[in-house]
Amino acid sequence: MIVDEFDIFVIGTGTAGKRVAKDCANAGWKVAIADNREYGGTCPNRGCDPKKVLVGITEILQRSQDMIGLGITKMPEFSWEDLQKFKLKFTEEVPIATERDLDNLGITMYHQSPKFLDENTLSVEGKMVKAKKIVIATGHKPMPLSIPGAELMLKSDDFLELDKLPKSMVFIGAGYIGMEFAHIAARLGVEVTVIDFEDRPLSNFDEDMVNYLIDASKELGIKFIFNAKAKSIEQLKKYIRVTAENKEGEEITAKAEMVFNTAGRVPSIDGLDLETGKVAFTNKGISVDKHLQNTTNKNVYACGDVSDSEGLPLTPLSSQEARVVSGNLLGKYEKTEAIYPPQPSVVFTIPNLASVGMTEKEAKEKNLDIVVKQKSARSWFNSKRIANQYYAFKVIKDKKTEQILGAHLVGPEAGEMINIFSMAMSSNLTCEDLKAMIFAYPTWTSDIKSMI
Repeated sequence: MIVDEFDIFVIGTGTAGKRVAKDCANAGWKVAIADNREYGGTCPNRGCDPKKVLVGITEILQRSQDMIGLGITKMPEFSWEDLQKFKLKFTEEVPIATERDLDNLGITMYHQSPKFLDENTLSVEGKMVKAKKIVIATGHKPMPLSIPGAELMLKSDDFLELDKLPKSMVFIGAGYIGMEFAHIAARLGVEVTVIDFEDRPLSNFDEDMVNYLIDASKELGIKFIFNAKAKSIEQLKKYIRVTAENKEGEEITAKAEMVFNTAGRVPSIDGLDLETGKVAFTNKGISVDKHLQNTTNKNVYACGDVSDSEGLPLTPLSSQEARVVSGNLLGKYEKTEAIYPPQPSVVFTIPNLASVGMTEKEAKEKNLDIVVKQKSARSWFNSKRIANQYYAFKVIKDKKTEQILGAHLVGPEAGEMINIFSMAMSSNLTCEDLKAMIFAYPTWTSDIKSMI
């Protein structure tokens, strides 16, 4: 028996899901939303926001370390416990505030992940509901590692909730999460080892810029084991031992008090019974067309990290895709297509690693006529005034049009500077256009003119 019927049922309460739900509720639709975790999604609860709070104290420590003898006489002390309490000021109200906002709009809320019973019917909390339209916005989750002893590993969620720091950690995976958490832990005095099956971390980023980050990481004391795949994990008396195998078939071991799975993230779609709902999907997520409509079940849309679209799994892209889905559902336009401007990515290590557009390798593979400008900028004023050791850039531009095709930075404020490159690329500005602008000096942004 059908318990209730809705105009739309949204699965997921993160940036994308709650945006669509609110838009439809404001338009007078009867809306339901569900989540099997705390409301609000990954970014504010257990992702970008709490991580950046932890990064904040390490920025202070690094700046102090760099300036020892140059005005700083001793390193500041820190308290992990106090830092965690401070972090809670940003996270503990998120679920309550999210539910309150949805409730004020008359949206029916469920606290379980539903399953498809057919193309328009879901089972949730022991009830059956029908919806004219269904939006999947369930995001990503940690990729499980199917190796013996996997249950001994912790996840990124666990790192963010640690009551106290151990003396040693191993991170299996050198992507965004592994590298960012490795830097946080190492700067707070933890002995850190990072294991990855690739020959370097952050394989999607420009190799030359990553090499600077590797040097900075090693100087920090982080140990790397590359070209090695984790094979097993076992509990010793005090430590946990990770056994990995390199490409030559040799075993390599590392041990620590804690081991974290940071091998990557995958679409959170298992358990939805998508086949029953005739919803097409791939290992990258829900299959969608340019309108973010599912390719087989036309009553289903997907947005955010879970959609197999051109958008990167980043919070700003989730917001963009939510607008597209809302536009199509509410008929604001005849058909709203997902259009993806240049998408900047930042790894919040110290130094930051930031990228937008093509890498040099990608541009050459497309046989584009390019000019590459690359340099270490540690001798520039902005870097020298804070005794910074790692500051470099690589800019790829079209030789004929002088438009920027890609920008790759490593440095203290690379995460902010990359936005200017992104804006220039989105606006089709040439290098001469940028050089003609007046930027405040001496700011990090003013350095951009010397990079192009």
